[in-house]
Amino acid sequence: MKELKDRLQAANEQLASYAIPHQGLLGRAKDEPEDATRFTFQRDRDRIIHTRSFRRLKGKTQVFVEGGGDHYRTRLTHTMEVAQISRDVARTLGLNEDLTECIALAHDLGHPPFGHAGETALNDWMQTCGMNFEHNEQSHRIVTLLEEHSSQAKGLNLNQEVLEGLLKHSTPYDSPEPKLPHAPSLEAQVVNIADEIAYTGHDCEDGLHAKLFSIHDLSQTALAARAYECAKERSTSLRGSIIHILVTDLYKTTFEEISSQHISTIDDAYSAKVPLVHFSKSLRDELNELRRFLSEKMYFSPLVLDRSAQGQQAILTLCNSLKEKPSAKVIELQERTNGSLEEAIKDYVAGMTDSYALEQV
Repeated sequence: MKELKDRLQAANEQLASYAIPHQGLLGRAKDEPEDATRFTFQRDRDRIIHTRSFRRLKGKTQVFVEGGGDHYRTRLTHTMEVAQISRDVARTLGLNEDLTECIALAHDLGHPPFGHAGETALNDWMQTCGMNFEHNEQSHRIVTLLEEHSSQAKGLNLNQEVLEGLLKHSTPYDSPEPKLPHAPSLEAQVVNIADEIAYTGHDCEDGLHAKLFSIHDLSQTALAARAYECAKERSTSLRGSIIHILVTDLYKTTFEEISSQHISTIDDAYSAKVPLVHFSKSLRDELNELRRFLSEKMYFSPLVLDRSAQGQQAILTLCNSLKEKPSAKVIELQERTNGSLEEAIKDYVAGMTDSYALEQV
């Protein structure tokens, strides 16, 4: 077997000049001896996957509240799809696949039960306490404080490139991300786009499966109509065709952006004033039309809203009862994190699966 340094050099030679190298550049909060066989971001990926927070994603809502059917996406299956698309896109763009995968695997760790409705409820409750809840910040808090890897450092002691990627993660549904001294790495930008690609494709598939709309209804949107024709030509799924159209446009537009802005180094990427990884304007317009369709027919459908409302009420009831009578787990969390009671309640409730939250009410 080749020495680690030789494999590292060979792997870096395959990267674009503006990609984050496999050894990383920013390091960890606490220095560690290098692993004998794995690159640094491979180690980060493994630490994320083996957390309890990652395992609990299997019981958290994506759109359909857990228990509604075995084949609907959960936070875990969504995360796996985002990681897969992220790696594919990163490889085509010549970026660091391991770093991209790390950000993708950790990007939704901070989501509470019951999907975006649960996040809204938890944020509403936190605001009554003079604070707020945002799942990107919670994902960062999980890997830097709440999860444990070693007694030598808090959290998982991940590389700073991964932590910055979590803080800079954003989709059309997220609050403005925290400000950092530079633009997101291209790897972080890939995860943002891959997240949107993944949920656009699988939400169409899940909505059709739930009979919230028909293929005829969906095909009234330009992007879905094109994807439907593409699916027939390629003998593949509608979801796969949507992803194919999106990533094909993404590659062309991103390479053109990188060329037009003369991006040749990591510093160039960090200094860019606008996102470098993005869709063309025409496709973005089509995508926005499809998102509006899904919002009307799926996200705000009675089937989804009724179950989401139950989840929101469960979160509010839990938070209020735990504030009135904190459980031993909440007290332990407060002592371990040296924070307020309200923050410990938020950490505890946000970490619950849908089913566990309902059991506790």
